[in-house]
Amino acid sequence: MKRLYKIIYESSMKYKLNPSFENELKDFLLHIQKYFRDNKNSIHKARNELKIISYKELQTVVKSFKIPNFFRRIFYTYFRDSKAKKSYDNSLKIGKFAPEPIGYIELYQQGLLAQSYFVAEKFDYDFTIREPLLDENFPNKEDILKAFARFSLQLHNADIFHNDYSPGNILIKKEGREYIFKIVDVNRMDFFPLQEKERAKSFAKLWASDADLHVIAKEYIQHHKVKEDFAQKVIKYSVQNKKRKNFKKRLKGKKIDW
Repeated sequence: MKRLYKIIYESSMKYKLNPSFENELKDFLLHIQKYFRDNKNSIHKARNELKIISYKELQTVVKSFKIPNFFRRIFYTYFRDSKAKKSYDNSLKIGKFAPEPIGYIELYQQGLLAQSYFVAEKFDYDFTIREPLLDENFPNKEDILKAFARFSLQLHNADIFHNDYSPGNILIKKEGREYIFKIVDVNRMDFFPLQEKERAKSFAKLWASDADLHVIAKEYIQHHKVKEDFAQKVIKYSVQNKKRKNFKKRLKGKKIDW
């Protein structure tokens, strides 16, 4: 009877665990729904929710994805990888650029995807790129922006295009005089050799000032050969994104930002 229950239980889920954590965290992943429900340490809650959960002295970040509507449940069950699976696969693919992935799990109801979770090792960052972009007097701001430009270039040269390269998804840890960067929310990524247009476009969602973008672009140019108007293109795509987002806000009667 116990064996039959195990077969039924595991047939209602799909999961993958990073081999590096196979011995310590399999039970944690298989029962993540309970651990997530019982934990109160939520660090972000909107469409999806993020919680920091400690297990056997290891701190993890667990992302619970919103249950899709009925039609999307069919779509994610039969036609496309779930966001949890893509988060795990992409994290493995980009390696050092993201926090260490632990695993993902998909839970099914009546044969269709319901809940899904992605688990990664917690990266102890000091701040995100949002803080220096918003604070004109942020300590060592110019050095951080230049380091960010070099990090972005490494991403681009590795054929990585993050479709949500926005302030909250870029984590920064200061170590001595160096800055360590990690990207999160990696389920929406493309992998291809980036041309100059895509390289310039990748900065559009930072919601940065023209002056800050100029610092970033100027440093980028120091390490990669592009046309002379690269900085102008970076600013142009940023302005276009702001106009598009603010237009949508106006339609909804929301306050616009620049």
